[in-house]
Amino acid sequence: MSLGSYGRAHMTEELKEVRLNVGHRRMGRLMHQNGFKVFRTRKYKATTDSNHRFNIAPNLLNRNFVADAPNRKWAGDISYIWTREGWLYLAVMIDLRSHRVIGWAVSNRLKRDLAIRALDMAIALRRPPPGCIHHTDRGSQYCSYDYQKQLRKHGFEVSMSGKGNCYDNAAVETFFKTIEAELIWRRTSHTRCHSTLGGKTAIAFERKSA
Repeated sequence: MSLGSYGRAHMTEELKEVRLNVGHRRMGRLMHQNGFKVFRTRKYKATTDSNHRFNIAPNLLNRNFVADAPNRKWAGDISYIWTREGWLYLAVMIDLRSHRVIGWAVSNRLKRDLAIRALDMAIALRRPPPGCIHHTDRGSQYCSYDYQKQLRKHGFEVSMSGKGNCYDNAAVETFFKTIEAELIWRRTSHTRCHSTLGGKTAIAFERKSA
């Protein structure tokens, strides 16, 4: 089930994969006639602050999001959830072999400790060997001294996206888009504690991370 996250273009491509040749216009008409509604994101919040003086690493990943074994390539990023109490931030770390979440953390503050906690969870779970590529954007949370100290301690090869280029971290961007469309943006939470990461939604998130 798409849970209202698939628009007519996505639905058309899904049907073509099972050899049902339906055009975009017809798909849109059928969706409208049958009462299918698509849930869209509603609020925007910038999470990448690249205006800093920390060192920037080269893009070692170079948009190659395929890994031939676990713990060869990791990618991380930060997204956000709107509640009536304010923003709640979500940091994740994904193994590009399975594209599963191996570390995550939430906070009401967009600080480096949020990213560090997600990284620490992934390290504790996977204990990666030296040489694992660690790829993120060039935000201040990931470029900070404390975060980079953790990466050096565990022998990561540091890789960062080009300035303002979301395609350089498309694997994590795609994960966030799916989570937002299927879980987060389907309702507005009253408080951070009772955000859509709580209750049944948290269980669904963990299943995606398994």
